[in-house]
Formats: sequence, structure tokens, C-alpha cells
Amino acid sequence: MDYMRDRWLADFGITVVSPTEEEQVDIDRIIFDELVKGVFQETSRQRYLEIAARMRRDEGAEGLILGCTEIFLLIDQPDMPDFPMFNTAKLHCEAAVEMALSI
Repeated sequence: MDYMRDRWLADFGITVVSPTEEEQVDIDRIIFDELVKGVFQETSRQRYLEIAARMRRDEGAEGLILGCTEIFLLIDQPDMPDFPMFNTAKLHCEAAVEMALSI
């Protein structure tokens, strides 16, 4: 286990699970070869959903962090309504607005 995984577990009681190396290769390829270029393919969307479902089924994942700002362009909460997805782009924007309004 690495430092950040240990920290999340110690500080918040959260066990972090990650896609397999093969899945990470697919995720990166889709982000850099498609999403950043404005290409949205149904096969790629299905691959992301397949990875999320596998992590949920096989590793007990209880939610999915959409940790790259482009991922929500391909999948979002309506795709898996009963599996929480955390859109980090949206969360960062909401936090920035809240901070700006509190000054």
C-alpha cells in the first residue's frame, strides 16, 4: 500500500481501490486519444462503465471518483444511478464558488 492509500484509510476510514494495470492503460488511452480531442465513442463509454462495474463487483467499490476533468464528458451519475460518482471537476468548481462568495 502506498502513502496516500494509507492516509485515506487512517484519516477517513476509506479503502481506496484502483483499476487494474490493463484497465488503467485503457482509461489513459481513452482520455488522451479521445476525450481531450473531443471524441466521444460509445465503445469507450461502455469500457468505463464495465471497469466501474467490475470494481464494484470484484473489489467492493462503493463509489467512483471521476478524477480526470474529461471523464464526466463520457460517463456521469445517470449511467449508474445506484453507484455514487464524484465528479472532481464539478466539486472543485463548487468549492471555488463557495470560497469566492465567502470572502
